[in-house]
Amino acid sequence: MNLPRRPRLRALALAAALPFVAACENSATSMMIDGREHALVLVREQNMFWKDEVTQYILASRLPVCQRRVKIHPGRKAMEPIEVYEAGDRLYALRQGAQWYLASTESCAVQDWAKPADQEPGAALGRFVKGADGIAFVPAPK
Repeated sequence: MNLPRRPRLRALALAAALPFVAACENSATSMMIDGREHALVLVREQNMFWKDEVTQYILASRLPVCQRRVKIHPGRKAMEPIEVYEAGDRLYALRQGAQWYLASTESCAVQDWAKPADQEPGAALGRFVKGADGIAFVPAPK
C-alpha cells in the first residue's frame, strides 16, 4: 500500500504518540453509601504522562440535595490508598498517608482535617486503592 508522504508521516506520528497518551490516568471510583445517589467518589486525573503528580478530587454526593467536587492534595502515579472511616451522621474521615480530610454528604463539603492523634475517628468503612485494573473501593471486612 503506497500512501502519499504526508498521510504516512501523520499516521506514523499518531502511532508514536499513542503510548504516551495511554500512560495518562483519568479514573474514578465510588463508595456507595445509600444507593447510587449517595456516595463518595475519588477522581484521579493525570494529563501529562511524564509527571508523577496526579490531581485528585473527592466528590461528595447526596442527590438530589447536593453534589460537590473538591480538589484535595495531589497524589502520585503509584497511589497511596485512601482509608475511609465513619465519623458521624453523613460525615466521613479520609486518610491518605499523613493527610486527613473530612467529607460531609449532609452539605457535600470536603475539607482538610488536623485529626487528633492516637485514635481512629470511627469504624473503618474501606479503602480506595489502585490495582492492575485501575482504582477501586474495597469495603472493610465485617
